Amino acid sequence: MPESVITLQHLRVLAAGHLPQNDLALFDRAVQFALERHADKAYNYGGTFLDHAVSVAAMLVSMKMDVSTIVAGLLHGVLNEGVATQEELQELFGDDIANIVDGTTRITNVRYSSRLAHQVENIRKYILAMGADIRVLLVKLADRLQDMASLDSAAEEERRYKARETMDLYAPLAARVGIEWLKRELEDLSFSHLFPEEYEKLASQMDSSLHERQAYVDEVIGVLYTKLRANKVEPVRIIGRPKHLYSIYKKLMVQKISVDQVYDKVAFRIIVRTVRECYQALGTVHADWPPVPGRIKDYISVPKANNYQSLHTTVTGPHDHFIEIQIRTEEMDRVAQEGVAAHWAYKEGQKISSNDARLFRDIKQLVQTLQEVEDPAEFMESLKGELYEPDVFALTPKGEVRELPKGSTPIDFAYAIHSDVGDTCVGAKVNGQIVQLKYKLQNGDIVEILTQKNQHPKRAWLQIVQTARARTRIRQYLRKEENERSLKLGREICDRELKKNGLSLQALIKSGHFRLLLKELRCSSLEDMLIKVGSGGLTVATMLQTLQPEGYAELEEQRRTELLQQRAQKQAAGHKTGPALNGSVDLDGVTDMPMKVSRCCHPIPGDAIIGFITTGSGLSIHRAECPNLLATNSTRWVEVNWPAGLQQSYHTALLIRAENRKSILATISSSISADDADIVELTARTTPKNLAEIEALLAVRDLEHLQLIQQHLRQIPEVLVLKRR
Repeated sequence: MPESVITLQHLRVLAAGHLPQNDLALFDRAVQFALERHADKAYNYGGTFLDHAVSVAAMLVSMKMDVSTIVAGLLHGVLNEGVATQEELQELFGDDIANIVDGTTRITNVRYSSRLAHQVENIRKYILAMGADIRVLLVKLADRLQDMASLDSAAEEERRYKARETMDLYAPLAARVGIEWLKRELEDLSFSHLFPEEYEKLASQMDSSLHERQAYVDEVIGVLYTKLRANKVEPVRIIGRPKHLYSIYKKLMVQKISVDQVYDKVAFRIIVRTVRECYQALGTVHADWPPVPGRIKDYISVPKANNYQSLHTTVTGPHDHFIEIQIRTEEMDRVAQEGVAAHWAYKEGQKISSNDARLFRDIKQLVQTLQEVEDPAEFMESLKGELYEPDVFALTPKGEVRELPKGSTPIDFAYAIHSDVGDTCVGAKVNGQIVQLKYKLQNGDIVEILTQKNQHPKRAWLQIVQTARARTRIRQYLRKEENERSLKLGREICDRELKKNGLSLQALIKSGHFRLLLKELRCSSLEDMLIKVGSGGLTVATMLQTLQPEGYAELEEQRRTELLQQRAQKQAAGHKTGPALNGSVDLDGVTDMPMKVSRCCHPIPGDAIIGFITTGSGLSIHRAECPNLLATNSTRWVEVNWPAGLQQSYHTALLIRAENRKSILATISSSISADDADIVELTARTTPKNLAEIEALLAVRDLEHLQLIQQHLRQIPEVLVLKRR
């Protein structure tokens, strides 16, 4: 525990100074309950849990929260510690407090496959509870700050785990709800545990220059007062405070400079009475101290999503040192310090401002986005991606602002408006001009999104979008599309393979073994089973083995023997596979014409095809999108169709790029062979980026066969790019 532990008596004094008299009875009842239930129960990081709970409640008092939030902070651990039940809390303190306490409670009675899965489910619970009542997050942030302040006594692994989680999630969440001081403290505490040597060194360097820095602060404040008053601006106050250590450390890392070269170690804040005086003060500062290009930001005209408002500028001040200056009114300063706690009127049923409404809407949108992500690793990626610090402020044609990270594209902007807008995006106009979808948005851009109903997200979009919201939605669509394809393919595979064994899906479903089959195969439904078959995660052979464990081995051996005999007969008869067509192609108005499959695009049954009448060589069959075909005279094109019942193989070419690990070639070859495809030709090389680039010419039956091969190749973790040539 921190050295200065707040006592219950001190907490009572603080609460009495803040809460209305009629709320103190509820507060006192909570204090008595905490005393009875926690007693001398030990806290994980030293001291008693009661000391910890009192510190959490005291912080919420200092944030001027309502009595329900303060009481919930005092009781936040009773469910985790098992010293009270949800029903007890509801009966004694009401649903409001009971729900906040439950929202902050870890999931403890469920076993998960990994620490990550457990961590994600806890965070998911907190986030969902936060969406229903933002006070859950405020209690959780106060709890986390007290944890971090007491972490020195924990084991190194626990300290690093807690610090990383705090840096990645809780500090950004504090920023999202506008509590900047809390964000800074969480970052500095995390920094001290993640990089202890760097922290100590930087802290020592900053302490050694304290006297010199304070003298400079006093000088600058004196000059600012003189300049502002000379221009008839009377500041309420001017503050100079050192930047927090983690902020300085990040600058050192990014710019690769020493601490002596960081001149803006101190941030100055000018507080004035009116918005007009904010802009007057900015002009006064710039009159004598030249601003650094690109470092002037107007968050008054365009507030941040957390309602933060201020003018920011960096100037070259006395002695040619860079100075960061923030200019705002007293109300803006209060909001900047208190964040969401400054907007508590919404819980009282009072009318709220449009900015407040936007803040809570954005929080609920965050919750909704994360609610749709199931995979633990993807959830963490999406959460971190949603908690970005905005660098770009772009506008809709109606003047609505959208905040985005640096490098965002029109697709990110489209998804920031609405998921449906993103899904149907076909293009964009920026400042009245058509731009590519990969265009990098700039501050102040006016963006108009062009849509079409039949448009849908493309896999290539994942390579250019920056926001987690866009990436999550694109992945969801692609996953749905993939599942639909896998479902169709799985049904066809099951129908065909089961028929060979005298079975059918319908008969299987009607049998009393179907539910048992699903359980054995770990499938939740028929659809889930068919999707797994279509995606290669489950084979019909496994299904049959599950249904007939005793007789299946004999049946499978018989099937393999027959297959070998058929292949031997074909070889003896001189059967060959290749590019020649076996049978005629259906032509419109053209008969008795020699035909060949083009080697430039390798069409296969299932491809959309067009015939090209060559000079003296008959008809050349091309894929409809073949660049060579499209470059020819269209008057020589002939509509053609694949004949039914084709039994031969056709050549097609694939380009594969994969991580260059040992045996990757063998893994890819085995995958192709497992899908009953022959490798006609294969070449491989290593790229300058140490990737394996493989060109494979395959003999396949048709497009469905090729798609199955491609699907299984994409499931190899090392495969990065897979293209048909």
